Amino acid sequence: MQKPAVQTATFCARSLGIAIVIFYSPAALAAVLNLGPEQIVLAGSEDLFVPGYSVPCFTDFNNDGLDDLVVGEGGSGFDGKIRVYLNGGSTNTPLFSDFVYAQSEGTDLLLPASGCMGAFPRIAHFDADNKKDLLVGRADGTVQLFCNIGTESNPTFDEGTLLEVGTAGFKSPIDVGSRATIALTDWDNNGVRDLVLGALDGYIHLYLNQGTNTEPDFVSETIVQDLYGNLQVPSGRSSPALMDLTGDGNKDLLVGNTNGAILLYTNQGSDSMPSFSTYDYVIADGIAIDLPGVPRSRPFISDWTGDGLPDLLIGAGDGRIHLFQSVPEEADFDEDGDVDANDFAIWQSGFSTINGASHGDGDADADRDVDGYDFLIWQRAYSSGSLSLISIPEPSTLILCAFPAFLALVPTSCRKKLV
Repeated sequence: MQKPAVQTATFCARSLGIAIVIFYSPAALAAVLNLGPEQIVLAGSEDLFVPGYSVPCFTDFNNDGLDDLVVGEGGSGFDGKIRVYLNGGSTNTPLFSDFVYAQSEGTDLLLPASGCMGAFPRIAHFDADNKKDLLVGRADGTVQLFCNIGTESNPTFDEGTLLEVGTAGFKSPIDVGSRATIALTDWDNNGVRDLVLGALDGYIHLYLNQGTNTEPDFVSETIVQDLYGNLQVPSGRSSPALMDLTGDGNKDLLVGNTNGAILLYTNQGSDSMPSFSTYDYVIADGIAIDLPGVPRSRPFISDWTGDGLPDLLIGAGDGRIHLFQSVPEEADFDEDGDVDANDFAIWQSGFSTINGASHGDGDADADRDVDGYDFLIWQRAYSSGSLSLISIPEPSTLILCAFPAFLALVPTSCRKKLV
């Protein structure tokens, strides 16, 4: 792929008399997941726990404006079922206690489980009645659609049908062999939702939708490629999720696997023609996510606290829901997930604010002042993305070029007098 051309941007910190020229490539401005320490989602005062292997999905199940937890369970001798935990808290602070099982034709929806999978649920509007439906990946490698025969706010489901692939008159059930895991996304940006499946074999199986969102038509299967051929997730049991996680506008591929790691395949192509090369381990609180044992990590990307930042829910063989929340960068003053020129402008605007400054004013070190320390924190965070940062003084202001660093070395009481 052709490397992005180097671009420049110039900002003038007029209060300091400094022109800051930043040489950067667009790719270097990418925001990455900045995840905090592991938490376990609670139901009441206890760990939320399901028998067998947990598979989380965070969505508004009952149309009250709050996202709820829909959790697949089963495997290891337990039947495949789907629990619904309604959110009794708020958008910013989800709270859960009791659950009900999803219903099919008046009884608990039940799926045949095998080995490490019972049910892999995802919620989507899959037909034309404008009511949310239930798509479930099955242990035998097939995918079953349960249409909503209840209401949008109180879903209940029919007996289910298997999704099919093939040309008209020659369709057969979609079958990835074993352990079908589901992601829904508009892969090729043609306005309709496509089907992306993981499987025991570790491949990423792609079914482009040749129909519509309400009448999908899957004609063929392809295997997602990397530089070496078929993209195969190490240790197998691929479990995909897709979202732009690098801030470049292109969907990236996040994948769980047998060993409990979370891998990020950055999109090197475009949003409409994704292309992947190698993977990176996703880091949380300074270390790579690696759930103990061989737990079969099954991720779901969500906005857990409504702050606009991507958080990560992971289901696993311990029956619990592992939560890793995004932590805003110290210098991400607008909390949009990256440290960029907008954050510098906020610092510049707030510079010299003393006593009472907030993070949103440009206070990176939480001392309630906006000063040279905060500039240095912004500079360090900005340059960590392989940027070249050069401070160039305006005419007759050469000595002020080092003013932020100088302020950082002056005692607070003196700084206040200086500014």
